[in-house]
Amino acid sequence: MTMSLTLLQGTYIVAGLLFILALAGLSKHESAKAGNRYGIIGMAIALVVTVLAAVGGINGVGTANDREGTGVLGLGLILAAMAIGAVIGIARAKRVEMTGMPELIALLHSFVGLAAVLVGWNSSYEKGIAHPAIHDAEVFIGVFIGAVTLTGSIVAYLKLSAKMKSAPMMLPGRHVINLGIIVAFFVLTAVYVLMPHEQEFTRQLLLGVMTLLALFLGWHLVASIGGGDMPVVVSMLNSYSGWAAAAAGFLLNNDLLIITGALVGSSGAYLSYIMCKAMNRSFLSVIAGGFGSDGGVVGEAKDYGEHREIQADGAAELLRDASSVIITPGYGMATAQAQYAVADLTSKLRAKGVNVRFGIHPVAGRLPGHMNVLLAEAKVPYDIVLEMDEINDDFADTDVVLVIGANDTVNPAANEDPSSPIAGMPVLEVWNARDVIVFKRSMATGYAGVQNPLFFRENTQMLFGDAKERVEDIIRAL
Repeated sequence: MTMSLTLLQGTYIVAGLLFILALAGLSKHESAKAGNRYGIIGMAIALVVTVLAAVGGINGVGTANDREGTGVLGLGLILAAMAIGAVIGIARAKRVEMTGMPELIALLHSFVGLAAVLVGWNSSYEKGIAHPAIHDAEVFIGVFIGAVTLTGSIVAYLKLSAKMKSAPMMLPGRHVINLGIIVAFFVLTAVYVLMPHEQEFTRQLLLGVMTLLALFLGWHLVASIGGGDMPVVVSMLNSYSGWAAAAAGFLLNNDLLIITGALVGSSGAYLSYIMCKAMNRSFLSVIAGGFGSDGGVVGEAKDYGEHREIQADGAAELLRDASSVIITPGYGMATAQAQYAVADLTSKLRAKGVNVRFGIHPVAGRLPGHMNVLLAEAKVPYDIVLEMDEINDDFADTDVVLVIGANDTVNPAANEDPSSPIAGMPVLEVWNARDVIVFKRSMATGYAGVQNPLFFRENTQMLFGDAKERVEDIIRAL
């Protein structure tokens, strides 16, 4: 059954509006579930209509948009591909832990990049294009963005999953290499667009050279970034995948793919900008690559004195006498899977009349919103989970702060030591509270690779061990 172009475009507009509602919903805890539903409905509509149009063809009423359908055979192939993808996706999603979500998302971005590369190469063989110069530029740009996204996402996945060293790779003249590839891309694009289509072999050779350069660039950009800066990298790769999808939409003449890609690309870029501000990083440095730390000790080594330790019963005593408590979680809470124990502790303290709230740093964990999702999963009320800017001024009036698995995001050196590698980075000012209890496995440094003077302050006590076990010990002591 042939589908009219008007119906197809109208349905795409509806799906696009649902995607916009999804983004708006995901901006707040309270509306996140509704936003998810909007996105699911929009994608379901888009898939069904696109498959029907591909199988039955499109009738543009005598325009260049007329396209023949693939028929029953095409429908079978499409459904088979969707079934294989669904089985793999569901199986993987069921096994992945929340701590494994960052690397899974990075890997999924690589699929978008691969799709853009394949679509671009396939489109390069099309004949009889109405505007060949524009089409050729779309092919070159689409393949370039897709290839950078592909290898960059794979490297991010390998680093986040510890299958590759997180230390940044420092090639001599790495910035010159990156700039040279960018310049070569513009030159090759111009040559490709201007070259007659009769020289097909040479054109495909140019496209192949550019693809290899782009694959290397994506690999080099992310390999040059240390593991501590991976949250920003994942966010930026999310943006790249959106632009890759938009480029594929231009090549496939698919308006919805263009809209969706632009939404993902722009929102990912804005999120990356917000995270860069939260980490005091340059936005351009993210795009250029080659910033960050390898997680080893950097900067000047300093002697901050001796730290003090506390046991679970001592921590319980402090909490029992407190009227206000703030909990600042980090990636350590995720690795210990302590969110449920923390939620239980929160409910018990609130039942005793204690004012318990959470302070979330924008880059806590390995993914934007990582801590928020963990706490929501453990049924922590949304209204007591506050962002850094909302809660930073309240630490001075707080009796006890529990730092659970956080390190660099609560480091006072960011405010007090201009020579520190994290100088200028906004942090949760937990040290202003009356008492601070830090849950940590050891005195090792965090991702930034710098020691935290918070651990040696007079009002700070260290509670060593597995975060989940220590929180459960405190609950028993209460």
